[in-house]
Amino acid sequence: MLASWYDDQGPATDVLHVGELSDPFPGPGEVRVRVTVSGVNPGDTKKRRGWLGSSMPYPRVIPHSDAAGVIDAAGTGVDARRVGQRVWVHGAQSYRPFGTAAQYTVVPDHQAVPLPDHLSDELGASLGIPGITAHRTVFADGPVVGQLVLVHGVLGGVGSLAAQLAHWAGATVLATVRRTADLDHIDPAIVSHAVALDVGDPAAAIRSYAPRGVDRIIEVALSDNADLDNAVVTDEAVIAAYATRADRTEIPFWPLLFNNVTLRLLGSDDFPAAAKRQAARDLTSAAAVGALTVYVGARYPLEEIAKAHDHVDAGSGHGRTLVTIPQ
Repeated sequence: MLASWYDDQGPATDVLHVGELSDPFPGPGEVRVRVTVSGVNPGDTKKRRGWLGSSMPYPRVIPHSDAAGVIDAAGTGVDARRVGQRVWVHGAQSYRPFGTAAQYTVVPDHQAVPLPDHLSDELGASLGIPGITAHRTVFADGPVVGQLVLVHGVLGGVGSLAAQLAHWAGATVLATVRRTADLDHIDPAIVSHAVALDVGDPAAAIRSYAPRGVDRIIEVALSDNADLDNAVVTDEAVIAAYATRADRTEIPFWPLLFNNVTLRLLGSDDFPAAAKRQAARDLTSAAAVGALTVYVGARYPLEEIAKAHDHVDAGSGHGRTLVTIPQ
């Protein structure tokens, strides 16, 4: 099969190879997926470059955890009727060496989720890590129907899906963006009110829309927003943080304590298995009824995978970055 891989960590152009590798075969409880589109996440590029001092977990890694494609082989214990089924894939390179940047990938049966025929491969390849993370940020602490949910970084991969899931589940969604110019990209059908963080008093602006405070905050930059979050929460609110910009993040401990805030930290590779399965069901259901859309910001052919990784590392623009796999 044609695939991309790396044997050492480092810059994308130095370590990513594209060439022929042996076809994989599914073991017991596994399926093989013929990949059409592979999704690139920041986590994929961080693993490749050795972020936070991480080392090579395996001698060779085929990157990427997310994809869409068609099941073409099933291992023992898997319903043979799954062969020929369109699916979206998550977690392919989570604690496994060989991901989706290849013509074939092998994953446990439940990590290949049926993709309704009317949904695109591009959408399917965009649901994995960002979708499951978004689902966990919204629902890990219970239903959000009737609540006020504030989504920071609403134009990002996780933030966009979190806002759509919260709206789908009956919440009123407030959101922030970094720059005033980004407000033009907000979907008013999903976000009731949006605030830019680069002007005025963001806390006062949010409070004008949520005078009693917000019930849940989806947080992409805890190091930047901890004081702002404390200023806009209601008593017993939840801050669900999936990222920060400082490795050792300071928080206003006593003010958060007196607001009885729950701080939930979320690492997508290690979510409970039951939570991942529920997320997969809900993401598919929401997408099937048109409640989830994904903006694709950039597409690259497999032979240009290094450019795709550089694009993600540079944080270039909004939207998902996808790699198209030749058939």
